[in-house]
Amino acid sequence: MDTRLWSVSSTSLLSPLLVILALLMCETKALVKLPPNETVPAVIAFGDSIVDTGNNNNLMTLIKCNFRPYGQDFNGGIPTGRFSDGKTPSDLLAQELGIKDRLPAYLDPDLKPQDLPTGVSFASGGSGYDPMTPELASVISMADQLNLFKEYIAKLKQLVGEEKKKFIIANSLYLVVAGSDDIANTYFVLRARKMLYDVPAYTDLMLNSATEFLKELYGLGARRIAVFSAPPIGCVPSQRTLAGGTERHCANEYNVAARLFNKKLSAALNTLRTSMPGGKFVYVDIYKPLLDLIDNPQKHGN
Repeated sequence: MDTRLWSVSSTSLLSPLLVILALLMCETKALVKLPPNETVPAVIAFGDSIVDTGNNNNLMTLIKCNFRPYGQDFNGGIPTGRFSDGKTPSDLLAQELGIKDRLPAYLDPDLKPQDLPTGVSFASGGSGYDPMTPELASVISMADQLNLFKEYIAKLKQLVGEEKKKFIIANSLYLVVAGSDDIANTYFVLRARKMLYDVPAYTDLMLNSATEFLKELYGLGARRIAVFSAPPIGCVPSQRTLAGGTERHCANEYNVAARLFNKKLSAALNTLRTSMPGGKFVYVDIYKPLLDLIDNPQKHGN
């Protein structure tokens, strides 16, 4: 999908993300005495192209962007594998928190041991909650991203010791961003699930996979987990071209599916908050802010 939308919108998303961050931290601060400047020791990202910072670069897949014009406004104009002209939302959040200037990809061959304690991205552009989605795109599934996270935990323990490792894992901010490619590619464009599932059933499939992912992430020690909604995927340029008619309107049926999934996801996170002790599962609505950017560009300086 055409993800240039994210380079435009990521700065506007930063303010609501910081509000979410405050909500995630407030109860933990009261329970744990944290060392100065280590309230959030790391940012760790899972999901798709919105927070992939280069993990697809060395995969045998067409879903990669380590070539020009990607990165033209970042890193001296050198493409890094980010699906953006500049930084991703995860980079911006890590920078705003004073953790690091950019969030490296875990599979970056130049990743240094000292990068691990402050976080990495495991995300893979083209991935999704539906296990079929990454298989169709030949990218890293959400399950395999968790396997890489387990490997990361082992490396972190070797690097900083058991107690520091526990602190980092428990107090880091986790970003989970997926669902766009499930709806746009697997369901509507490739129609790989459409013969067997209507939209309500398919969004149930997505939700079940998302819930299992979050439970396993929690089981590995994560506690501060921000889960992004699906965006208005029907308004992404590629989907407007494919399904928006001759005037390239937003593809309404795509957005209807996104809204239905978001409603179910928000309710599921409410349930997880009550059933997972200490878990701070926060729903991050990017659908409404992005749609507002699209519908009312003059409000945002354009």
